[in-house]
Amino acid sequence: MPPLIDREKCTGCGTCAEICNSNLFVFDRSVDKFPRIKFPEECWHCDSCVLDCPVGAISLRIPLSYGLMHVDASTLTTKEAKS
Repeated sequence: MPPLIDREKCTGCGTCAEICNSNLFVFDRSVDKFPRIKFPEECWHCDSCVLDCPVGAISLRIPLSYGLMHVDASTLTTKEAKS
């Protein structure tokens, strides 16, 4: 899922487009007032754009599969071990 840009907060500085390792954003100041997301399926959810946006205009929607609780495998036991 691609990042969301809050157009109420966005100042059009282009930091998100500069910082994105996936080149997700397209921003041409002569054409665009706000950055656009060109390749939404390429988002790695690295949080760089969220952390570096000076006005906090970007948020991520983390897919459910990314947000599942981490379980330490060493704490798991098999049925045989419980007997």
